[in-house]
Amino acid sequence: MIFRIKEKFWSWGNDFAITDDGGEPLYHVDGKAFSWGDKLSFQDRSGREIALISQKLLSWKPRYQIIIDGAVFAEVTKEWTWLNKRFTLDVPGPNDFTIDGSFWAHEFTFERQNRVVATVSKKLWAWTDSYGVEIDEGTDEVAVLCACIVIDQVLHDESKNSD
Repeated sequence: MIFRIKEKFWSWGNDFAITDDGGEPLYHVDGKAFSWGDKLSFQDRSGREIALISQKLLSWKPRYQIIIDGAVFAEVTKEWTWLNKRFTLDVPGPNDFTIDGSFWAHEFTFERQNRVVATVSKKLWAWTDSYGVEIDEGTDEVAVLCACIVIDQVLHDESKNSD
């Protein structure tokens, strides 16, 4: 399935709309404007929270937790590399995702067990501030979409800190 992620320009905090490729609203991400570290509520179209994305502040590298039903479901971590950026989506068990590609251009992939299971591309909506996420059937879409939001937050924070 293909999803479209678009950051809302006029909002308190970092808010995102996630639609299908036809523009039908599927999810909403509500960023908390006044909190220690990033906190984002990942909600279905009726406003029910499905997951909470929470930044871990006392960490050597950018790290976010995806919390579902009050328990940590997964962690997204920016890995240390010499030349390019790499992220990991750590889920319970041995089936973690490696996230690699050109993050500033919003052109990257999610690999699991040496197989690409999701692709992120701005090419589908190059004329807007949106990007597309194509997720293979059977892959946890909430985890992948939450990881995309985390990557967006990390890049935004790095951009803000370098200015």
